[in-house]
Amino acid sequence: MDPLDPNAKIQWAFIELTYLATDDVFANLSYVDFVSLALGISLESANGTQTALGIRADGVTNICNDLRHQATLTGQPWDQLCVTDSANHVLRVLSPTSYLSRQPTAFQDYYRDYVDRVWEEYSHRALLLKTQSSAGDVECIVSGSLLRCDGDNRPYERPTAADIFGCNSGPFALAEDDNEVHRAVVPILCAAFTRSTLSGSNTQPSSDPTTYYNTSPTNFYSKLVHDYELDGRGYAFAYDDVNPTGENQAGLLLCSHPRSLTITVGGP
Repeated sequence: MDPLDPNAKIQWAFIELTYLATDDVFANLSYVDFVSLALGISLESANGTQTALGIRADGVTNICNDLRHQATLTGQPWDQLCVTDSANHVLRVLSPTSYLSRQPTAFQDYYRDYVDRVWEEYSHRALLLKTQSSAGDVECIVSGSLLRCDGDNRPYERPTAADIFGCNSGPFALAEDDNEVHRAVVPILCAAFTRSTLSGSNTQPSSDPTTYYNTSPTNFYSKLVHDYELDGRGYAFAYDDVNPTGENQAGLLLCSHPRSLTITVGGP
């Protein structure tokens, strides 16, 4: 990601793969840091084949063009996420977090009004987080300047844009002594901010993925990555695996005793 790196002008990408000693495989496409080459994966086992098709062959160029349009509409530096070569061909599009590592003052007040509206709304009614874990359903409400959740070992301050884009700083940073409820709440809360669904429903994760990214401000990088994925699946931010039951926005493939893992380059 360093523009001075000798590989900065080379187009490349990667997938994430975990192969356990129990003969279990987990694989996924990741656009958490950037999107570049069109990759797809399929995982075959005795129970059938799972696929994540990845972005369209022209996806990176289209994402960049749409981000340039968003920069014009919002006055935010979405266009600066595009990385081009000397011929102005798009090599990759950086995630906002990757861009912020180079330009830490960018997007500074982007989410401020939205966060204030969320804080105001949940000072009057409870936010219900369905953790889908042993932590169960957790109710949260704003008290004073902090969001407090039942059974959680510590409350949440207002997040900044950098906190929301990265999901690992400010109120979303995990500490070694955080309890089970806190560790279950953080991914759901950050996913809801990233997808801008907190002002539409007081139950999270939202049960309808078509409601994701419909409210501005939102993470237009994540939105556009999903828009240009052939099947809408693949990690576009750290907690994209937060989903209602039956949904798989992250496109995580997993199976026991795999027969083959196939990687497709350049689109199907």
